[in-house]
Amino acid sequence: MDGVERDLARLEAVLEGHAKVLVALSGGIDSSVVAAAAYRARREDSLAVTLTGPSHPARDLAMARKVADIIGIPYQVHTIDPMTDVDYVRNDADRCYFCRRLESAQLWGIARQHDIPIIVDGVHRDDLQDVRPGLRALAQADIRHPLLEANLGKREVRAIGKLLGLPNHDAPANACLASRVTRGVRIRREDLARVNDAEEFLVSLGFNQVRVRTSGLSTRIEVPPEDVPRLSQSEIWSKVKVCLHSLGFEGIEPLPVPYVPAGRVT
Repeated sequence: MDGVERDLARLEAVLEGHAKVLVALSGGIDSSVVAAAAYRARREDSLAVTLTGPSHPARDLAMARKVADIIGIPYQVHTIDPMTDVDYVRNDADRCYFCRRLESAQLWGIARQHDIPIIVDGVHRDDLQDVRPGLRALAQADIRHPLLEANLGKREVRAIGKLLGLPNHDAPANACLASRVTRGVRIRREDLARVNDAEEFLVSLGFNQVRVRTSGLSTRIEVPPEDVPRLSQSEIWSKVKVCLHSLGFEGIEPLPVPYVPAGRVT
């Protein structure tokens, strides 16, 4: 048994020690690995649930559906609308706390309907190095973190995902669409929809990691440094500007800028 197999076995052992579990499946590799391990350990005593709404990228839902189908885990999709929460819409430093609080409450409602006593997610060791107000809400809601309990970080998670044949094992990290709106600018449903459509268009052009940042008055497109030259090509950039103008974006910066991940706020 090599190191990756041992990591997977350790994760499965954590999940085997739980009762029936509900896995919050976002579509990212972290929760996908937890869902796969939960099904391997618990089979029908596991349920994966994806919450989707105006702040969730469409491609995340598509990936979550694909992963659940590959795994074979029982799976449900439920809609959530954080726009009903004035604290969330205010978009201050604790926005992610209010979002996770809403999501946790809805997940517990679903869990109770299925007599499931434990909810698990994809938080892992490396997440503790980021600025993540949402972790406070998860702790208050008693959401469990099997990857953290198994002392696994992102590198180990991606390796397990590759071992299990998950299609997103090397996919770039994503975040909710609200993270694209400048802090302090009120979140509007139409802005989230515009950001989603713009990023979907850029993904269709082959830019797999992209952020369309907006303050309501200005718009900035970020891609990894190595993708900036291709996106800056006049033919491609002209198409992008036409798309963004058609979606209603204003103040588009003249060229894309490098996206350099920092400590995430989630």
